[in-house]
Formats: sequence, structure tokens, C-alpha cells
Amino acid sequence: MRKILFLTMIAVFSAGSILAQKSALKDAKRALGRNDLNEARTLLKQASTHAETASDPETWKTLGDIGNKAFDNERTNAMLGKPANDKVMYDGLYDSYLPYLKADSLGELPDDKGKVKNRFRKDIAGILKANHPFYINGGVFYNDQKNYKKATDFFQIYWDIPSLPLFEGEKSSFVLDSTYQTIKYYAIITAIQAEDHKRAIKMLERAAKEPFIENNAYKESDIYELMASEYVNLGDTAKYLEILNLGAERFPGSKYFIPNLINVFIRQGDTQKAMNYLDQAITNDPSNACDLNSVKGALLAEKGDYAAAEAEYNKALTQDPNCERALEAIAVNYILQAQALKEKTAMLSDRQQQVANDKITIELYQKSLPSLEKYTQLLRARKAEKHDIESALLKLRNVYYNLSSMGVNKATELEAIEKELNL
Repeated sequence: MRKILFLTMIAVFSAGSILAQKSALKDAKRALGRNDLNEARTLLKQASTHAETASDPETWKTLGDIGNKAFDNERTNAMLGKPANDKVMYDGLYDSYLPYLKADSLGELPDDKGKVKNRFRKDIAGILKANHPFYINGGVFYNDQKNYKKATDFFQIYWDIPSLPLFEGEKSSFVLDSTYQTIKYYAIITAIQAEDHKRAIKMLERAAKEPFIENNAYKESDIYELMASEYVNLGDTAKYLEILNLGAERFPGSKYFIPNLINVFIRQGDTQKAMNYLDQAITNDPSNACDLNSVKGALLAEKGDYAAAEAEYNKALTQDPNCERALEAIAVNYILQAQALKEKTAMLSDRQQQVANDKITIELYQKSLPSLEKYTQLLRARKAEKHDIESALLKLRNVYYNLSSMGVNKATELEAIEKELNL
């Protein structure tokens, strides 16, 4: 008898609790109708966590309506020229989104008879469609506040809404134009600014899979450049290399992927792969001879092929006579040969051969001077860093000193250089 009474009491209390939550939901809707949003939120707080009412789509629809009402109130004030609280407005817009999605997903669950009767979908779809453009404004507002995470949230919601299940089969509901594509970029950039690199990677991977719409903010290749950069931030070298290869294949004219691949192979000591990509880069971008041919020349010089290196430096200088990289490199190319021959000559006992070698050594040092002197002048003219100018002066001093020691009078030049270097 006691057991039956105890179970009956539990059933009564349970039913009473459910009725209380249902009553709270009704009262919340009345408070919403009176525009008493704080009261409505308080009343819904328990209903949204109680097991029975938390599974009721009306609970979440009402919670979404509260946020939407806060947004509408402030937006109306702004439209009428009255004082409006932007933070309250955009927080309301943000707070409406997830409850609306939950209300719709719960409304899509079949009832006991296996039927779906989602009585809220049409209303939710209409509100989300009308509010869609304002998520851009919310993102801009929080970006200006330097709250990059919240800005990302708004921009991503704008990105997400057209692909929500409740708009499936309604492509005409949204105009997916260059603005839509640009907001994807803003979502990614603000995630990077928030230093949420994993989130940025997910959005970049998604953007890469979706159709690209031409716009004025960025190019399609920028998505892959940012992806590569984010993998560097995450320390994922394998994925970084994978994206560089993919980018080089898809965007052969880009000045990002192939040069970075070349640098990777140079660091790895794989000269042949670096040379292969350099040849491809030179073919794709012949206007960039200053950098590309200079790098190729440096790789050839490392292998001891000074003649081939010189040819590459001259190609760069033919296109750009003021190419600092090539001017310095071709001078060093001559200096290295001169020093190597000088050291070899010091080991010889054949006087005739020594004289012949010295003549070639002097010629090599002298050939380095025009390029090295011009390189130094260019550095001075653009007011380069002090250490860069000093490095060039030390190379000049080396040449003047060696020429002077071999009978070519460069005493005046040597003295001036040493005075400037405080030697």
C-alpha cells in the first residue's frame, strides 16, 4: 500500500513539475508580448533545462524570439533616429540563432505516429532570411571592438545560413554573390586574428571545397596561401608541404607556392628538386628574373659550377641592371673563384704557372669590382640597414686588399673603406 502511495506521489509531483514548466513557457510568451525581455528570459531559463520542456521545440522557438525581439527593438530605434544600443542589438541577433536552429531540429523529429509536423519551420526560415544581411553588421561591429572571436561567429553564421537544412532546395532564397564570398574571407581572417588556427583551417578547407565567386577582396589562390600559413602556425610541416604542392599545381602563376617549395627543398638539401621548381617558376614568371635566376645561380655556385652560375646572374641583370641580389652574387662568384685559385697557386712550385694563375686571379678580383661597387652604391642610395652596407664594404675591402697585395694599386680605395669601417 505504501509503495503504491509512494509511486502515486512521484507521478503527481512529476506531473506538477511538467505543468509548472509549461506554465513558465506560457508566461514567458506573455512577457515577450509585453516586451519584458528580462522576465521572459528568466521564465524560460528553467524550461530550457527541464527534461520535458527542453525537448519541446516551442521552448527554443520562444528563446530565439526573445533574442530576435531585442534585435528588432534596437534596430527600430536606429531606423527612427532614436538612441540605439548596438551591443544589445547584435547580441540579440546572435542569441536568436542557435535557439532557432534547435527549435527547427526538434520540430523535424517524427511524432509517435512517425509523422513530422514542424509548425515552426516556416516562421524561423522567414526570420533567418530577413536577418541574414545583419550578421555582416554584427561581425563588423565586433571586429571594430577587436573582439575577433565574436566577429568570426557573426561572419560564419552569415556564411552558414544559406546552407542550413531548412533552406534545402531553395537556392533562390539567397543571392550568393561576391559579397557572400567576401564574408567567407572575413570569417577566416578574423579567426586568424583571434589566433584560433584550428578553426581557421576548418573554414579554409571548407572554402576551398565550395565554388569560388570572383570578388574584389581576394583571389582563390589566397585561400591556399592562408591555409599553408596556418599549417605553419600549427607546426604541421607535412600539411604545409602538401598545400604548397597543391597550390603550385593549381596556381602555377602564383609567386607564393613555387618559391616557398624551392625554399623548403633548399633547406632540406634537395638541390635537384629546388632546381626543377626553379626552372618551372622561371618559365611561369619570366618577369621575376632578379629573384629566380639569382637563386638558381646561387645553387649552381654551391655545386661549383661558376660559369653556369654567372650565366644565371647575367640573365637577372639583363632584365634588371639594378638587381641587388644578382649584383652581389655575381661579385661573390668572381671572388670565390679568385680565392680558390689563389690558395691553389700558393701550393705550386712552378713559377711560370704561378704567374699565369696570378694574372687570372687579378682578373677575377677586378671583374667583381663593378658589380660590387654598384651594389654598395644602391644600398647607400636607398639607406639600407647599417649591417647590410657594412657587409658590402667588407667585401670591397677584401677585393681592394687582395688586389693591392698582388701589385694592383688600390691603396686609396682601401684606406677610405677601412676608415669608414673604423678598422
